[in-house]
Amino acid sequence: MKRWLAFLPVLLILLTSCNGDGQAVTKQVVQKENQAEVSNTFTSGSYKMIGEEERIGFIHSDASAFKAGEPNKYMWHLWGDEDELDGSLKVIGRHQETNEEIVVFESDELAGPHNGADAHVPSTMQLPSTGVWELDAYVGEEFFGTIVVEVM
Repeated sequence: MKRWLAFLPVLLILLTSCNGDGQAVTKQVVQKENQAEVSNTFTSGSYKMIGEEERIGFIHSDASAFKAGEPNKYMWHLWGDEDELDGSLKVIGRHQETNEEIVVFESDELAGPHNGADAHVPSTMQLPSTGVWELDAYVGEEFFGTIVVEVM
């Protein structure tokens, strides 16, 4: 009888880890991804920019702050080697909470040096809803960098 009692915990574990078909049941733990924080600002030339210093940014001020559904002009600035900057700029935005994804901006090509950056391109951008948006920039087909902004 004591042997049976020693085997009972093992039997209970086996029974609770199988479903009615005798197949093992696993639980998937879904952990929320780390939310990116709004990008830092920095100065290039005489302009305040938001983004990643010496990599990618656009001119940023209170007047150019994103307002949901309202288009505004932004001057993108990129730093890098000539071969990295050969191509068009495409920006894809993703809302952090809803995961809504949109093409925010596309250009045919990048222009030359400007405000201390190796390349630049003017743009008009509009984000449809309030919240935090990640703006992933691609030059040609290659990922170039991310700028995180808050939309009011």
